[in-house]
Amino acid sequence: MKDIADNLQTEMRKELYARIIGTGSYLPPVVIKNDYFLDHEFYEPSGKKITDKTNEEIIQKFYEITNIAERRYVNENQLTSDIAALAVQDACDSAGIDKESLDFIILGHNFGDILPGNVRMDAVPSIANRVKMKLKINNPACFCHDVISGCPGWTQGMIIADAYIKSGFAKRGVVVGADVLSRISDPHDRDSMIYADGAGATILEAVESEEPTGILCHASRSDSAQYGSLLTLGSSYHPEFPGNELYIKMSGHKLYVYAISTVPKVVKESLDKAGLHLTDIKKVFIHQANEKMDEVILTNVFKLYGETGNVMDIMPMSISKLGNSSTATVPTLLDLVVKGKMNGHRVEKGDYIILCSVGAGMNINSIVYKW
Repeated sequence: MKDIADNLQTEMRKELYARIIGTGSYLPPVVIKNDYFLDHEFYEPSGKKITDKTNEEIIQKFYEITNIAERRYVNENQLTSDIAALAVQDACDSAGIDKESLDFIILGHNFGDILPGNVRMDAVPSIANRVKMKLKINNPACFCHDVISGCPGWTQGMIIADAYIKSGFAKRGVVVGADVLSRISDPHDRDSMIYADGAGATILEAVESEEPTGILCHASRSDSAQYGSLLTLGSSYHPEFPGNELYIKMSGHKLYVYAISTVPKVVKESLDKAGLHLTDIKKVFIHQANEKMDEVILTNVFKLYGETGNVMDIMPMSISKLGNSSTATVPTLLDLVVKGKMNGHRVEKGDYIILCSVGAGMNINSIVYKW
C-alpha cells in the first residue's frame, strides 16, 4: 500500500510543461547588400528630398547604427504563407514528427500574403490555414489561427501555445513567425533598409515533469495609449509617389528610447517570476531590430542586476546578415543556434534562455525557457 501511495504522490507532483522538440527556419534566397540602395531617392517625412547627404553617407550611417550589411528578400513567386510552410516542414523534420500529428498551427505575422506590385494585406483565409493547405495537412483536429502583435507575434504565439498545452487543450503544435517586409517598405524611406523577409518555426509538445522544463514563465506589456503610434502604416515619403498604398512607418528615435528603457524591466520581471538571476541565463534571444539598440537593452538589463560583462557573449545576433524580418527574427535565430550555425553560440540541456521581442503596439514579451 505504501508503494502505491508513494507512486500516487509522485504522479501528483508532475506538472504539464510546453517544451520545444524541434526548430526550423527558411532564409529567402535573394541576398540584398547595402549597395542595392545606392540608386534610391530618399525623402524626409516632410516630403523633402534628402540632398545634404549622398546615398553613400546615408548607407554608411545606417550601417554604423544598425550593423546591417545585408538582408534576405523572397523570390517574386514567394508569399509569406509559402516561406512559413517551408519553416514548419523544416521544424517537423528536425523534430522527427509527422505533420499530421499537429494539434495547432499558430502563425505570427503582420501583413499576410502580399503579391508583388500590390501593396495589399491578404489574410483571408488566415495565413495559418494557408500553411495547412500548402503542407496538405488533412487532420481536421489541427486548428489554425493567426497572431498579429507586431514584431512580438511569434513570442505572443508561444505564450498562447503554452496556455493551450498547460490547460490540456492540446498536446503538440507549431508556432511560426513569418513576414515579407520587402513588399510593404517605402523605397523612399531610409528605414526601408532595415526590413527583410524570413520565417522561423518551433514545435511545442506537452511533457509531464516533476522538474520544471520548457516554458517556465513569461512577462508581457503593452503601452498603446502613449506609444501606439511609434510603428504604423503611412503614405510614401515621396510626395508624387503613385497610388494610395500604405507602407511601414517608424518613429525610429522615439522607439529606440522606449525600447532601451522599457524592455529591460520586462526581462527582469520574467526572471523574477522564474526565481532566477541574470547570471543563471545562458543565452538571450532578442528581436533582431537594431544591433546597437539590442546591445543597449541587454546592457541595461545587466545594470538592473548590478552586473557587468560583454553582452555579446550571451546574445547571439543574426541581423548583420539577415536584417529585420519582424516576427521571424527570434525563431530563426534560435534555429540557427540550435543547429550549430552561429559560431560560438549553442544551447545545451539544462540551459536557461530568454526569448524576447518588442514591436508595434507597443508590445513586449519576455519568455524564460529551460532547455
